[in-house]
Amino acid sequence: MSRQGTRNLGRMSEIAQVAVRHGFGYFFKRHRLTDLLPWGNDVALQDGQPSERGVHLRRMLDELGPTFVKFGQLLSMRPDILPPDVIAELRGLQDDVRPFPFAEVEETIESELGLSLDRLFLDFDPTPIAAASIGQVHRAVLPTGRKVAVKVQRPGAPRQIEADLGLLYQAARLVRERVRALDFIDARALVDEFARSIRQELDYGLEARNAERFRRDFATHPNVLVPQVFWSYTRARVLTLEFLEGKQLADVDVGEYTLDERRRLAYLITEAWMTMIFRNGFFHADPHPANILVLGPEQIGLVDFGQAGKLTEDDMAKATRLFIDAANENVDALPRRLAALGVRYPREKEVQFAAELRELYYRYYGANLAEIDPLQVMRETFALIYSMNLQLPTRFVLLDKAVATLASVGVELYPDFNVFEVARPYARGLMLGRFGPRRVAARVRRESLALAQVGRDLPYQLHDVLEQARDGQIEVGFVHKGLDDFMHKLDVLFNRLVVALVVVGGLIGSSLLGIFSEAGPTVFGLHFLAVVGFLLSGVLGAWVLWGVIRSGRL
Repeated sequence: MSRQGTRNLGRMSEIAQVAVRHGFGYFFKRHRLTDLLPWGNDVALQDGQPSERGVHLRRMLDELGPTFVKFGQLLSMRPDILPPDVIAELRGLQDDVRPFPFAEVEETIESELGLSLDRLFLDFDPTPIAAASIGQVHRAVLPTGRKVAVKVQRPGAPRQIEADLGLLYQAARLVRERVRALDFIDARALVDEFARSIRQELDYGLEARNAERFRRDFATHPNVLVPQVFWSYTRARVLTLEFLEGKQLADVDVGEYTLDERRRLAYLITEAWMTMIFRNGFFHADPHPANILVLGPEQIGLVDFGQAGKLTEDDMAKATRLFIDAANENVDALPRRLAALGVRYPREKEVQFAAELRELYYRYYGANLAEIDPLQVMRETFALIYSMNLQLPTRFVLLDKAVATLASVGVELYPDFNVFEVARPYARGLMLGRFGPRRVAARVRRESLALAQVGRDLPYQLHDVLEQARDGQIEVGFVHKGLDDFMHKLDVLFNRLVVALVVVGGLIGSSLLGIFSEAGPTVFGLHFLAVVGFLLSGVLGAWVLWGVIRSGRL
């Protein structure tokens, strides 16, 4: 345990030093975090340039290693936490790590599948075709002759990730205790969200199930291909998928395509994601160019299914109502519709939120889609989210990330691309489907049954409340936000007051003893006990004074 604690302390110090080296020393000074640095307060820390803060943060996370790169990728999906300029920079974070040795690949596969590599595959390429922080991918050939892609988890990845998660939880505690400027962030919940996400990526069985679901959803689609999962060659640390012959979109030379071909490719990719979002309610949450393969002039393939988002029927119904209110210019209803979807904002800022939303809405309402820059709309939306400290549900954060990535991918392929133009017919079809006669009748029947159940239970619930009131069993609870911090400060205040009283009492008692005592040992002409009392009182007084000076409230 002591060795683990020492390693954690060393790693925390390393993180602090890397942060200072990338220009975040001012942050450590401002929030009294310099005790994390080995040189303490004696060195002048470099101030960061505000205009370059996103670049500094991205480079710092990249230097700290794979887990922190993943954490930066999560932060890039949280416009409720970071400002738009930092978000834009963090979205450039990609896993870029060295592959691990083939001997470790072989050991992992044989350990997971229970057979030697020679018996499992006719051929296995020892050179990986892709390497990331959690695993790497190799080409192979099954005994049946099928070409496959074998994804193998990096040895020690779970252990390293759990260690770094422990450090992130410590950092969250420090933020909660010391950084008052970040009180609007629930740092512990943020790390919880990241831990849940990265632990899911460690389970290749979950990724295989996601791939299987996408393959079923696109089974009849002529232009989108999802690789088959080979379950007998898949375990928690090994995933075997059909090998798709194609080129990553990131490696495509757009100069080789005509403008019309690039347009068709951009719209094909976007239509695939609109189908996932609006029709299936289950979407690939990471559509960056490395996860999209170009298989032909009008065919794409999808890979890397570790991150997937889900929208329930209830989510789709609430989103439909939001679309309808937006189409009917009922702007005043939009904050309530967003709240129903799980978007949280301070109630005292509801009027301000409605005004900001109205201004943003009317800036673009009625404009031709060709006149609207989707990326600019998203940037302004992120700025509103950040300025209002809105809290977004994770599933919609993933949806936002997917749509924003699609927009940037589409614009790179085709300069006049507009993601909203593709989304509009899907949204219109969704609204028509939700409010068709059959769906309305089904919803009326379902809600009528629910209301009938409420009406049946109401007399019994009223009787229970009256009985509790008669017996004095009704309790009213109050929740005071920030009370823990207030109580901590009050506790510190009383402790200092008690020590100060002890100091005063010691000084008075020692003085009286020194004046009136006529017998006993003496030091410098004073009674020995009086000298001891003066020394103890002086030490306690100096300690209290030092604590007050350090708190900055002298």
